[in-house]
Amino acid sequence: MTRSKTFRGRLLGAACAGLLALAGLAAQGAPGLGGSALAMTVQPVVIDLKPTGRGMSQIVTVQNTFANPLPVELRAEELSFDEKGAHPSDTPTNDLLIFPPQAVIQPGETQSFRIQWVGDPALAQSKHYYVTVAQMPVKLPEGQSAIQILYNFQVLASVAPSGGKPALALSKSEIGADADGKPVPVVYVANTSNTHGYLSRGKLKIIEKDAAGKAVFSRTIPGPEIQQTIGFGLIAPGQTRRIAVPIELPLTAAAGGSLEAQFSSDEGR
Repeated sequence: MTRSKTFRGRLLGAACAGLLALAGLAAQGAPGLGGSALAMTVQPVVIDLKPTGRGMSQIVTVQNTFANPLPVELRAEELSFDEKGAHPSDTPTNDLLIFPPQAVIQPGETQSFRIQWVGDPALAQSKHYYVTVAQMPVKLPEGQSAIQILYNFQVLASVAPSGGKPALALSKSEIGADADGKPVPVVYVANTSNTHGYLSRGKLKIIEKDAAGKAVFSRTIPGPEIQQTIGFGLIAPGQTRRIAVPIELPLTAAAGGSLEAQFSSDEGR
């Protein structure tokens, strides 16, 4: 029996900033695996490609720190976007060439995979894909059975038109609530360009005022902190994305709080 778990670079962003690492059991009941702390790493978790020239390809590496050989398969699917984020198509794409598509990585070794754009060189707007690094099941000795937990890591691959630049701007800001009901800033980021951009490649300033208009909270969040707390913050062409910022505010909207937010991008400078 096999069970799979999928891990994504948080747009999408990852507090691990370019490294996905998992510690846990890859299989239970298989010889030599019980009770071992196992891990594999995939990096980077976000790649940007160009439709022509030297930037058409990038390398993704997978390191096997398991005690056993690690069979993996890589596949790509296109993404669509709405206010809530990315949605996989579940249909393989021919726009990306992955070489090699499969490999068996020996313990302690690292395998490089080339991800190359082979789609339209005259791209009209950015396109986005998940490249899934899928751990494959291991054939057990005859007569033995075990539950194998297989892990999938998803790398975000984006391809931008030649010469394109993102145009990110805040269209709205408000006071929302986190999972515990505490007040947090919520911003809506729009991209009117044909080229994707990242919230983490800029600075976000948050100001909360009370009912009398007095500032009770002010904070500027730089790009590296955005990446650590929110993620890379990918905004696709034509997308308006709602993003809750994990910072507790002094006041709720019901208590008279109001929110102002400003964003300045470092991209294209």
